[in-house]
Amino acid sequence: QVQLVESGGGLVQPGGSLRLSCYVSRTNLFSTYTMAWYRQAPGTQRELVASITSGGSTAYADSAKGRCTISRDNFKKTVYLQMNSLKPEDTAVYYCNAQFRSYAYWGQGTQVTVSS
Repeated sequence: QVQLVESGGGLVQPGGSLRLSCYVSRTNLFSTYTMAWYRQAPGTQRELVASITSGGSTAYADSAKGRCTISRDNFKKTVYLQMNSLKPEDTAVYYCNAQFRSYAYWGQGTQVTVSS
């Protein structure tokens, strides 16, 4: 079973930055996956933050454009989310997602809290 493990979350002040990482194990097909980051704040639905295809094409939610960058390292089987100029409304659990054909895999999530 494919496993995704997120890291890099934490407490950061408004205006600060964080870099989330998601390591994908138990697969040799990472380079073929479309990878994405989602987030879910309390009482809200999970929403897409950013995605990156196997070919490197990226897409961002409006809230993430200009502040976030998604990237991937196929050799390390890791996807990253660089988040800058963080705002309190970015506070959420951030989840890593891998898509391959009809399969979808999720990580356990990492908490990001933006507060002074």
